[in-house]
Amino acid sequence: MGVLANKIPSYIYEKSNIIRLILLTAFFALVFINIYKPFSSSNWYNVSEFKFFVFSSLIILTGVLVVVISRIIMYYWGKKHSISNGSYAVWIILEILFMSLFYTIYTLVLNPEREYLAVFKESAINTSLVLLLPYSAIHLYFSYKEKERLLRMLAEERANVAAQQNVYSFYDEKNELRLSVKRTNLLYIESADNYVCIWYLNKGNLTKFMLRNSLKAIEESLADTNVMRCHRSYMVNFDQVKVIRREKDGIYMELGIDKVPDIPISKTYSEKATHWFTTYSS
Repeated sequence: MGVLANKIPSYIYEKSNIIRLILLTAFFALVFINIYKPFSSSNWYNVSEFKFFVFSSLIILTGVLVVVISRIIMYYWGKKHSISNGSYAVWIILEILFMSLFYTIYTLVLNPEREYLAVFKESAINTSLVLLLPYSAIHLYFSYKEKERLLRMLAEERANVAAQQNVYSFYDEKNELRLSVKRTNLLYIESADNYVCIWYLNKGNLTKFMLRNSLKAIEESLADTNVMRCHRSYMVNFDQVKVIRREKDGIYMELGIDKVPDIPISKTYSEKATHWFTTYSS
């Protein structure tokens, strides 16, 4: 679990996200160098503002090739290997160093009288700004979109679960699906030797389906639903129960549907059944 948690999210090296990161970095670098004028870029060319923009843009885009090459390598490396958070941090530091080296060399070519270490230090600081600011913004965006995607998937999953819970499926002893009944149509299930009788409404008529299986197996398959055991021989869809009454000879449930008999509740299940009905009945 610790190793998995230490991995960077896979969306960081997805092709579409890599393209977004490169484009944002290039755009930010163009704006940054033409407004802030780092790397002593104001001394690069003695030309008009427009020509400076054109020339500096070419230089910036050339420097951004470091990011392009780095991210292409990351894309193919990430498809075969996991990348840890620590490795990713080192990867970004190397991008900064290589880009800083590029701008240092370019600056010294135009201004050979400058000191190498001073130029490299200035380039490293400015390159960190050029890369880390857009990187931070785009990674926050990636994280936001990923969480949005996960929430959407969770909502879809819950919707699917809800849809499945609206239908009760019944399998025989060979685990073959034999019957599916809408939650609002299922009434009760009755044990009959090696079979169970599933009673439900079909076009408003009381209908019986014989299924070769045990009531215990049906009870297990309908765990965590509103269809519960109430007697050694019965299970009832509590969504359909209208009345629970106590008589001298026991407790019974009324479903309020013609031709449906009162369903007995045995002492074993009486407390659970009455609690469920009084607590969760709508």
